[in-house]
Amino acid sequence: MTGTIRIIGIDPGLRRTGWGVIDVTGNRLAFVACGTVTSDDKADLATRLASLHRGLTDVLAAWSPEEAAVEQTFVNKDATATLKLGQARGIAMVVPALAGIPVAEYEPNKVKKSVVGAGHAEKNQIHMMIGILLPKADPKTMDAADALAIAVTHAHHRTGPGRR
Repeated sequence: MTGTIRIIGIDPGLRRTGWGVIDVTGNRLAFVACGTVTSDDKADLATRLASLHRGLTDVLAAWSPEEAAVEQTFVNKDATATLKLGQARGIAMVVPALAGIPVAEYEPNKVKKSVVGAGHAEKNQIHMMIGILLPKADPKTMDAADALAIAVTHAHHRTGPGRR
């Protein structure tokens, strides 16, 4: 008999950080919750990062995940935007780590391939597949849908204690 593992997927962003929680029992996936933590884009960077930290800390306290998965940063042409995304990603990794939750990382193409079957899928394809894989899920934002996709990817690729 395999126990249930609760996984949180986190799609980091400075303006909007998506999160999605699923329960995994054997090969069965069950939607638990999802949402988006936001920061005020008119605030200074430190205040925005603190808002993301507080928001994710509240999410972890509310849903008690046992494992976390975060999407890796892709590098784009705007170095400043990439750096800011990296800082938000740092918050997304450190909040679960401080709570004693192991954190896995997945490349965007691996997430897309795991959920849609193609590494270059569009966001609307991910959103549609989340509806098929997790029928009770109704993410209000693409960021929340992406976070659920990250959690599903982790459910398919995770290793360690409790994994068959």
